[in-house]
Amino acid sequence: MFKKILIANRGEIALRVIRTCQEMGIKTVAVYSTEDHASMHVKIADESICIGNPSPKDSYLNIPAILTAAEITRAEAIHPGVGFLSENAKFAYLVEKHNIKFIGPSSKHITIMSNKVLAKKVMKKFGMPVLNDSSKNINNIREAICIADKIQYPVIVKASTGGGGKGIKVCYSKKDLQSNFFLSQEESKINFNNDQIFLEKYLECPKHIEVQILSDSFNNVIHLGERDCSLQRRYQKIWEEAPSPTIEKKIINELGKKINNAVKNIGYEGIGTLEFLFENNKFYFLEMNTRIQVEHTVTEMITGIDIIKEQIRIAEGRKLSFSQSDIKLRGHSIQCRINAENHYNFTPSSEKVTFYHPPGGMGVRIDSHLYNGYSVPHQYDSMISKLVVFGNNRKECLLRLRRALNEFIIEGPLTTIPLHQKIMSHKDIQLGTFNINWLEKWLRKQVKMNTA
Repeated sequence: MFKKILIANRGEIALRVIRTCQEMGIKTVAVYSTEDHASMHVKIADESICIGNPSPKDSYLNIPAILTAAEITRAEAIHPGVGFLSENAKFAYLVEKHNIKFIGPSSKHITIMSNKVLAKKVMKKFGMPVLNDSSKNINNIREAICIADKIQYPVIVKASTGGGGKGIKVCYSKKDLQSNFFLSQEESKINFNNDQIFLEKYLECPKHIEVQILSDSFNNVIHLGERDCSLQRRYQKIWEEAPSPTIEKKIINELGKKINNAVKNIGYEGIGTLEFLFENNKFYFLEMNTRIQVEHTVTEMITGIDIIKEQIRIAEGRKLSFSQSDIKLRGHSIQCRINAENHYNFTPSSEKVTFYHPPGGMGVRIDSHLYNGYSVPHQYDSMISKLVVFGNNRKECLLRLRRALNEFIIEGPLTTIPLHQKIMSHKDIQLGTFNINWLEKWLRKQVKMNTA
């Protein structure tokens, strides 16, 4: 069992990992930038060490500084959290080379799954359904036009590495492709230091469904059901729920068996999430995230399983605590991502929190690093809180969510709480019939109404 773990991250996810470590009797080390010296994860960790200036490249992406911090504090393992270096194969490799356990899969599996083209090839080999695509990276516009004609429009241009909606362009014609091809390459180069892109068939109205898996070193693999992450703005999730409100359990169970088989065949070890598009009762594999997901909370609420705890246990070389037959899904859970943003135009709002009152009561969970007097920095992701609610069914869950949003007070920075309050009353949200394009269309209507 690990005695001390360093958390190579910040904010609510660092706090989330620290809390589980404390409940497991494991000492923790927080790393922080000079901007984050007063952050909550620094305050509650057993030890803390500054690793650089506010810029991520000087701190949370600074591999030598993080490894040095681990050696100085004699940490036995490093938990990468979400974002930053969590899916960086070089980092995972160097951590292991320093005789420190990386709490995640091997650098080999991170390398495979961080490349969307390669990941699709591997998973297709073991039975995962995929969309028609270029099956390789594309380097010039002539080749792209030829492949698009075979796939048939509309097509989507994607960065082969990275995520967060960067480098993604939808093309309905040859003219669109000609204008967007180089834009996608440039965006990918800027954000991921890699200009490789590929083409894929574009679905007009799919849902975005993901499945959480756990896999130990004894080749035991289980899945924890699905999450519906279809409410998105610019391919960034803002609302997630489990289970999906509209997909039949039978279809999910069939997919789960295929997933378990594929993950077992590639010899994956750790936790992960397989992401799919779902349209006309068919699933299409998109990618696999080799880390904890922001939205892992809703799965925890309906399974009663601490996924971070299982992730640490797997890294320690232990067997999974349960088998697939032990997994029983109960009730419904929804998570709203609360960002420090103007909910009209989504510009970041980096201000001091003058008053903070999170909601409470049965079935309400808040994952946040906020407190009265905390100053929201502008250098990092704008998500400042996750509001998670649970109900015995989806109707109860929605009613509880409404109540919790009305209770939630954050003064100082502008937040997206009003956005969630508005959309949850829409009939499509109430029925669960939204898709990945629903929010963008709704937002455009709001702009027209406000400018009319």
